Amino acid sequence: MKKDLAKVRNIGISAHIDSGKTTLTERILFFTQRIHAIHEVRGKDGVGATMDSMDLERERGITIQSAATHCTWKDYAINIIDTPGHVDFTIEVERALRVLDGAVLILCSVGGVQSQSITVNRQMTRYKVPRIAFVNKCDRTGANPYRVTQQLRDKLGLNAVMLQMPIGLEADLAGMVDLITMEAVYFDGEQGQQIRRESIPDNLLDEAKAKREELLDAVSMFSDELTELMLEEKEIPVELIREAIRKGTLALEFTPVMMGSAYKNKGIQLLLDAIGEYLPNPKDIENTALDLNNGEKEVKVSNDPADPMVALAFKLEDGRYGQLTYIRTYQGEIKKGDTIVDTRTGKKVKVGRLVRMHADEMEDIEEAGAGDIVALFGVDCASGDTFCAPDLNWSMSSMHVPAPVISLAIKPVDNKAQINMSKALNRFTKEDPTFKTYVDHETGETIISGMGELHLDVYIERMKREYNAEVEVGAPQVAYREAITKRAEFDFTHKKQTGGSGQFGRVAGFMEPLEEGEYEFVDQIVGGTIPREFIGSCDKGFQKSLEKGTLVGAPITGVRVTINDGSSHAVDSSDVAFQVAAMGAFKQGYDKAGAVIMEPIMKVAVEGPSEFQGAVMGSINQRRGVIIGTSEDSNYTVVEAEVPLAEMFGYSTVLRSLTQGKAEFTMEFTSYKQVPRNLAEELIKSFKEKKKDA
Repeated sequence: MKKDLAKVRNIGISAHIDSGKTTLTERILFFTQRIHAIHEVRGKDGVGATMDSMDLERERGITIQSAATHCTWKDYAINIIDTPGHVDFTIEVERALRVLDGAVLILCSVGGVQSQSITVNRQMTRYKVPRIAFVNKCDRTGANPYRVTQQLRDKLGLNAVMLQMPIGLEADLAGMVDLITMEAVYFDGEQGQQIRRESIPDNLLDEAKAKREELLDAVSMFSDELTELMLEEKEIPVELIREAIRKGTLALEFTPVMMGSAYKNKGIQLLLDAIGEYLPNPKDIENTALDLNNGEKEVKVSNDPADPMVALAFKLEDGRYGQLTYIRTYQGEIKKGDTIVDTRTGKKVKVGRLVRMHADEMEDIEEAGAGDIVALFGVDCASGDTFCAPDLNWSMSSMHVPAPVISLAIKPVDNKAQINMSKALNRFTKEDPTFKTYVDHETGETIISGMGELHLDVYIERMKREYNAEVEVGAPQVAYREAITKRAEFDFTHKKQTGGSGQFGRVAGFMEPLEEGEYEFVDQIVGGTIPREFIGSCDKGFQKSLEKGTLVGAPITGVRVTINDGSSHAVDSSDVAFQVAAMGAFKQGYDKAGAVIMEPIMKVAVEGPSEFQGAVMGSINQRRGVIIGTSEDSNYTVVEAEVPLAEMFGYSTVLRSLTQGKAEFTMEFTSYKQVPRNLAEELIKSFKEKKKDA
């Protein structure tokens, strides 16, 4: 059966922590009859939500890995990816958004737009993902969808307009007013399966008319026909309003706001209707690839099932039966038994088993077409690889991978743990591009790096559970950087005379701080004082020098190196000689360039009851934090600050005891800033001592 691409929706569900993403997905699966019983996230029935398939996820009640599932609503085929809310697992959100066509941004009707909602929204904007906002938890005390809609405009800059209005709020939430059809919608039956449409209650009619006017004003921008009908004060057909909403949503100029309560099964069916009506199908989205046979020229991906196959591997998972590779097909078809090519490695791969995923269960399928999200078994590849039909050599643009900011040293307790730890690390680094591991040559320790304490905690816990690898964990280390503060000249000659031909190379020029970026190499050599073939060798030497600074052995960033003079020897000059000369020149300049240590600064948002505001601000000031702003809402306060990562270790415990466990915080990396002098001296001293001991 060939499926109609216009009826396919690839959507993601993302939001701030605890806004109800997984609960909403669970309800969607129930209403689309993928599951026949509803389980809760912190399941009292011991089952846990379908999409949280890891034991760890069920225990902590959080989502760690994005899970994929497939369901059908009316005549729409919907692929859903439920993504984590914690900023530590930001790569899971990035990789999901990279392959999605549309998204549902969930907001809590009490918490509103929170720090992580801002991050997720920024990621959606980066990948140009059209979105619907769903204001969840309208049954909770303090629910206010009107305020949340205003925050979407003020804080996220979205043109957010309500398509619905609540009938009652908090414990009295009875249903919604549909502002498009001007009907009251109620959800009857034990689990809200029966929809009842009636006329709008009299006490809400005037407000509903005013809200509908607002909606029509906003969508009239996207339809001339609708504007004319409004001017002539004629009845406006429902279909015309929906077309205009869809047009505005796809152009990223309009954000429809839906509302309800996933927990109380209210508003889910209307959200599913909206996903079908307003979010894009694969044909609506323009995707481009780079043609590797044609000098990386940008080419448009067609979405046509008849064209040669192109697919992107966006996520890897090591399952019970070997490596599972999630792919999104962009054009052509992929069938069991086909031969496809991984364009990064050039290796040919035979498709042995093709499956459609439903969280951690799977169903075998024979083929998949353009716009599908499916998984392959037993294919060796990395996250972000492109697969093509043998006659194409294209690469889909890859995703943005942030650099890790925190490291830990881990040590296996015995030989068996050593073997298991190696297996685990090998798998985790393949699955997660933000999780890095290396062995420190000076200390012989295994170092793991990631996006935050929670991120590394989860991996250490998974090592113990999934691989039975018991490890001892060292103190967390901050990923410092070194940088220069002023321009410095260098002129270095490398001369080595031994029996036979020697080595000779002279490199001169200057280095200066670079405002944007990590490193830049400028070649101003004239008259061939350094022969052309050795210019690249100088660049290589400088790049090697950046790996370790002299202050605390951290990588050096933000340097522009310019070479403008040098000399060579007809016999003794070589690639190696100029690499060594460049390294000597770099060290000579670096010693005079006012080197400083830079530390990662985190953007921290602490949310909790207003009575603890003073204590929270005090705890941030103690940690060298700079408070950027506070916002108060009824008796709830959000304090936003920039705090050095080095000061944030163990903060969750401190915050809990300060606020009787009522406050929570999120943090994400924002920038690198210079370390204060007294602290820099301590860091340099301990680095020297460590070197002496080694």
